[in-house]
Amino acid sequence: MGQVSKDTFICLDCESTGLNVEQDRIIEIALVKFTFEKKIIESFETLINPECIIPEEAKAIHNISYSMVENKPLIQEILPQIFNMLDSYPIVGHGISFDINLIKHEAKRTKVPCNLKNTLIDTLRLARLYGNSPINSLEKLREHFHIEQTKAHRAMNDVLVNIEVFKKLAQSFNTTEDLVARLKRPILLNTMPLGKYKGQKFSNIPIEYLLWAANMHFDEDLLFSINTEIKNREKTKNFERSVNPFSVLDSE
Repeated sequence: MGQVSKDTFICLDCESTGLNVEQDRIIEIALVKFTFEKKIIESFETLINPECIIPEEAKAIHNISYSMVENKPLIQEILPQIFNMLDSYPIVGHGISFDINLIKHEAKRTKVPCNLKNTLIDTLRLARLYGNSPINSLEKLREHFHIEQTKAHRAMNDVLVNIEVFKKLAQSFNTTEDLVARLKRPILLNTMPLGKYKGQKFSNIPIEYLLWAANMHFDEDLLFSINTEIKNREKTKNFERSVNPFSVLDSE
């Protein structure tokens, strides 16, 4: 890996029957090999027969019906081609760990050899680091950066938007190594991204809720942000006690 503007990346997106990587199946996949300068070098996309029904709630998101995929290849038929294209390039994606875990589980389920050890670059986390978009969904980032409209929630369309979003978010890094190194550390979020206090600053969230949330299975950035706020409040409380020794009596 070298300069971000000169390195080659793969952007990847999967559509699936659901969000459970151990139970759901891939029904569409798209990959684009690109550089900042040459743009698209190679691309691949296909619908996939999941050999199971596609739930209505999933269909409502990506508009892929079983009739569209019933005569398409099975995942085990196209995985070798996907792995060959991925090679050892850094893989870019929005919430990319989910897509990669889906692929790994599909490979395991169908007994296709898989040795994916590529560097992953999550544009969701890069957007959190950037911090200037009110909402970090791919569609809202597209609007924020004034990227041309495409049909959302189909794999190739999302990949093409994701590439342009990545280019915007990566501008503050000179090298891919620097970018990857930064993503290895947790990112402090500006606001709560989910739950009953979604969109609110952490400083405005009741301490009882923060203490509860700190024990949930959230991602590392959210847990880091929650625990940082808890520590800040503890420091504030200790400072108040130090300047006012009678504050303990006041609280009794």
